[in-house]
Formats: sequence, C-alpha cells, structure tokens
Amino acid sequence: MSREFEVAREIDLPAAPDDVWTAITADPAAWMFPTGMEIPAGAAPPEGAPVITWDPPNRLVIRMESPDGTFNALDYTIEARAGGTAHLRYVHSGILADGWEDQYDAIDGHTDFYLHTLGQCLEHFNGRKVTYVGQPSDGINGPEAAGTPDAMDALRAALGVSPDAVVGDAVHASLGDAGTLDGVIDYSTPEFLGVRAADGLYRFFGRNHYGSVVGMSAHVFVDGLDAAASEAALKAWLDSVYA
Repeated sequence: MSREFEVAREIDLPAAPDDVWTAITADPAAWMFPTGMEIPAGAAPPEGAPVITWDPPNRLVIRMESPDGTFNALDYTIEARAGGTAHLRYVHSGILADGWEDQYDAIDGHTDFYLHTLGQCLEHFNGRKVTYVGQPSDGINGPEAAGTPDAMDALRAALGVSPDAVVGDAVHASLGDAGTLDGVIDYSTPEFLGVRAADGLYRFFGRNHYGSVVGMSAHVFVDGLDAAASEAALKAWLDSVYA
C-alpha cells in the first residue's frame, strides 16, 4: 500500500545564499550524495531535467516521477539573513510504496543528518573542491552481518568511540588501507555518526535500524584523490568490522 509523506525542516546556515545554492546544486555534491542533478556553477539545468523551479539563489524545486506512480519532490527555499548568513526551508515530499513505515523513518532521520552535513560543509569547507567517496545514494554498504540490531555498536567500537561519546569528542582510528581517521565527532545519534577531519566529512549510517545494513560515505576535500581506490579501501575496512 502506498502513502503520501512530507518531511520539512528549517535551518540557519553559516554562509550567504549564493554559497548555499552552490553547495546544494554544484557538481560534485559536497553534502549529500550524487543524485544526477548536480549542475556546474553558473550553468542552467539541462533540457529534460525534472526541475520545476530554478530561481538562483532563492528557490529550487525538483520532482522525480517513477513508473509505479510514486514520486519524490525536493523543495529548497533560501533566504538571506543578517551577517552574511542564510535560512533554508527544505521540504521532501512524495509517495512511498510498500514498507513505507521504514522508508519514512529513514527519510526523516537521514534528512537531519544530511542538513547538518550541509552546515558543516559551509562552515568548514566552503568553496573547496570535494570528492564524494561511495556509490550514489547508497554510499558504501557493509556486509549482511552489518544488519544486526547492534551493528552500530560494533562500528563505534571499531572507531574507538565509546557509547557515551558526544559531539566534540576526538576520534583517532585506523581504517586499514584507507589510512587513519583523525577528527572530532560532529554528529551523534543512535542511528548516525558524523566525524569531521581536517580533510573532510566522514558519515556513518545505521541503516540496520531501517531494515538494511550499516553504511558509510566520505566527502573529502583533497586534490587528486582516487575516489575508486578510496572507496575500495573503505569497503574492505567496513567489511572487516563485521568479519
């Protein structure tokens, strides 16, 4: 059975509307994941793109239809605020098919995490070239064993993050052939963990809470990074956590 949904958020962001617009629309994606809708700075949407409203840097509305009648619509309204900052109203709406309860819970939780990542990107890495490490929409998924109820506990243990760790706590962890992760926790809930390092933002998703497996992705602000090699190394490390 399908069901309509809407998830709405309003957040203040530490950057001007033009910078927020660029972070949301630019290719490559610096805060969420590649959607195929990323557009080079200064360009307009290509013909046939599912863009309903394109009004930089004020309003962007995207609507993506599926053959089964479901759809996803993303609505961004950006307003200038004092001190060179901006306010974003974000609405994700659509129709979900079977299993909509887990899908809605996942969308709701991921929305807060993604918008937090947008703020971190604008505050700490604004204007820097980014490489997204992971598969579009999925990131890097763990093995089947990463789907157990305590899978995020195992992930935190592998990172040396204690169960009572809070935002601002330091993280120093080996990621195998992917190198070391040295940074601070910038986001922490039972379902999600964010670590901000000097070179980027590392995101860990407890999708085991939504019927899937723990996954991760990285937004790395280093020139010349081999995304495929980094993804393979992080995948090997994540698999090893659950071996």
